Amino acid sequence: MKLASLVKELEYHETRPTIQVLMETETGKEIRIAFKEGHVMKEHKTPFPIVVEVFEGSIEFGINGVIHNLQKGDLVALEGGVPHDLKALQTSTVRLSLNKADSAKRVDDVAKNS
Repeated sequence: MKLASLVKELEYHETRPTIQVLMETETGKEIRIAFKEGHVMKEHKTPFPIVVEVFEGSIEFGINGVIHNLQKGDLVALEGGVPHDLKALQTSTVRLSLNKADSAKRVDDVAKNS
């Protein structure tokens, strides 16, 4: 058994989203992305399918240039190779479910370069 929390030890970077691996399993990785209002993750693609959950707050989630306003509790699933971007409309916590073969470092690099 593995335990993790989306609310404990929550940290915010001043200028960009904060990426933290919450847990890894045999099939995937659960990542927490902590956004302050206005933080962005520029358009990027993932090589594998992902699921994004807005746990707290609200974000603009762009898919192929179309903006979707996601609120607390909303989920979105994307296949690999789909261009997408995120912008926090308010301080937000996002859970990202990655394929085991995907890299948390790749996600952190997107945040650092946004």
